[in-house]
Formats: sequence, structure tokens, C-alpha cells
Amino acid sequence: MEIQTAIKIENLIKKYKGFKLEIPSLKIPEGFATALIGENGAGKSTLINVLAGIRLDYTGEITYFDGRQEEKAIRENVGYTGPGNYFMPYWTIDVVGKASRLLFEQFHEERYQEICQELGVDKKKTSIEKLSDGMKMKTMLAAVFARDTQMLLLDEPASPLDPLMRDKLCSMIREYIEEGNGEKSVFFSTHNIADMENVTDYAVIMAHGKIVEKGFVEDLKEKYILVKGESSEADSGKEILLGFQKNHYGYEGLCLSENLDKLAGMDIVTETPTLSQISVAVMKEFSNLAGSAK
Repeated sequence: MEIQTAIKIENLIKKYKGFKLEIPSLKIPEGFATALIGENGAGKSTLINVLAGIRLDYTGEITYFDGRQEEKAIRENVGYTGPGNYFMPYWTIDVVGKASRLLFEQFHEERYQEICQELGVDKKKTSIEKLSDGMKMKTMLAAVFARDTQMLLLDEPASPLDPLMRDKLCSMIREYIEEGNGEKSVFFSTHNIADMENVTDYAVIMAHGKIVEKGFVEDLKEKYILVKGESSEADSGKEILLGFQKNHYGYEGLCLSENLDKLAGMDIVTETPTLSQISVAVMKEFSNLAGSAK
């Protein structure tokens, strides 16, 4: 089955002092939830800001929906949430709904009010600035899910949310995609890999402004194998395994499936890794943190 692309990126470069986002090629598949994973400073927010049109000072080419839509339609069909002052601080919850109705043709104020109630948004507060970070994110999510869109760009939507609300967010994302019959997509960045794994179809892992791994989650779980062994044989596995870690009880790390035969004869146990384990192991290979693998 041929998969359409929600966003296609070619030769994207965005430079800051001491940092460069550089993506030669990336296709975000249409009809799926894609997680953008990486350490702080990896370039996740920069990439999402570029895709959302917040940052325009870049070079390269970005194509939305395989070029099937004009620019005006793209603005209407792509929803965005992000950290910071997303709404004016003196706006109330009701004003957010009224303003969104003026800004977006396909915004449904009644649906917005229903989602706010469903998420437990505290409407008694007089202004956005008096809301907690979690309540602000709930308000942003209510506003973006109240629109008729084909793609959502969500920058760290789970970070300020409690575990129960993160689970609810996963359900909202899954329902959004299922309603689209293969034509709705979500691209979100996250630090909470384990919490968001059950809604992630495709993963993009970043380090230092570059894409270091990508693929459908099921394919990545076939590409890598979690290996565990006795501590006495740790030195033999250290050079082969990604994300290698050792303690008194043994060692573990990720092995490329194609390299598993290099561990032949060793007393090991193999398991299918989680997306969280894959992500952490891959990020360790590129991390500047002391003690990380290189």
C-alpha cells in the first residue's frame, strides 16, 4: 500500500548561534500519529515552529499534503499548539472561543465549550494568565480539537499534563486519526515517550539538530533487539550494543538484528524492545551527557 505524506521536507536548514537544524529529507506519513523524540536542545521545537509557520527564516522546501492543497487551505487544515504565551494572557476561556471563531473558518465554538467541560478546564478563573500550565494546555487542546483540520502539530502537549490527562490526550489523538479515514495526521514532540507510546505509529528521533533514526514503530522493533546478559560477559557485549548499561546483576542494551550473530555463544536473553528503550538507546549514542555511550 502506498502511503501519502502529510509533510515532506527537503534540504531544510535553520541556523542559530551555535546550533543548526539540518534535515536533508524527511517524510511525515499521512494518516498516522508521529512522535518527534529527542533531548532538550535537539531541535524539536525549532522544527515544529518551522512547520507551523512560526519561523520563516530557514532555507529548504516543505510540501504539505503532497502538494494537493493551496496555501490558504493549508492554514485552515493545520492546527498547532505550543508552549509559551499561545493566547493573550488577559483573555478568558470564553474569549478564547470567540477569538478562535474569528480566526478560523472551521472552528466550532460549541464543540470547544464541550471539550473544555470534558477536560475539566476551570472556567471560573478570570484570565488565561491565572491558569496552571496544565489548564493552559487543556485550553489549547480544546481550541485546536474544536477545529476541522487534517493535521495537528503539537509541541510537547503532554509535558504539563498529569498521567490521567496524558492518557486522555492519547485517546483524543487516536480518535482524531480514526475519524479521518487515513487523511488526518498528528505530529507531536514529547519527552514522555513511555506515556505516549501507545498512540505512536511512526517515530522520528533527533539529536543535535539532525534526524538520527526514523521509522514505523513496528519496523523499529524488528530492526533492534533488546539483549540482556550476565555481568561477567559485559565486556564482550559492550562494543556491539547501543545504550549499553551494566550493574551488579548483569548488562543490557540494544543490538541491531543484523548483528545478533556477533553475540553467538554468549549466555543472553533477547526481548522485543519498547519504543522508549529504542529511543533512549539511540539518543545515548549522540548525547553530550556524561556517562552516555559514544
